[in-house]
Amino acid sequence: MNRKRILILIGIATFIAAGWAMAKDKEGPITGTWECQAKGSPQGDMDFTLYLQQNQEDVDGNVYSPIGSARITSGTFKNDTLEIHIDTEEGNYLLIAKFDKGALSGTWSKDSDKGTWTGKKQASGSR
Repeated sequence: MNRKRILILIGIATFIAAGWAMAKDKEGPITGTWECQAKGSPQGDMDFTLYLQQNQEDVDGNVYSPIGSARITSGTFKNDTLEIHIDTEEGNYLLIAKFDKGALSGTWSKDSDKGTWTGKKQASGSR
């Protein structure tokens, strides 16, 4: 009887570990802290940080820059393309980037202002 209980406990532990691993995989490559730079702004080149959480195709998080911080209004990650909408009192931003070899590179726009941006993910545990 003890052997049967041990086998059941091992089976439950294996099931829980597999579920945790699958949930971790669902986070996706976009989850994490991204150090970014925007080019083409009226204020000149600007560094900013994205804190992103990916759940399948949905992306949520925050952006921090020298001109302020904001919550991401909506975001998606499909076919290696990240699209982020950030609505602020100063205007509505749209960031689109391709994810390639662990980096982001794309365009941003706000009203009639447009430019490019790049991002590199911080290594886990750094900060």
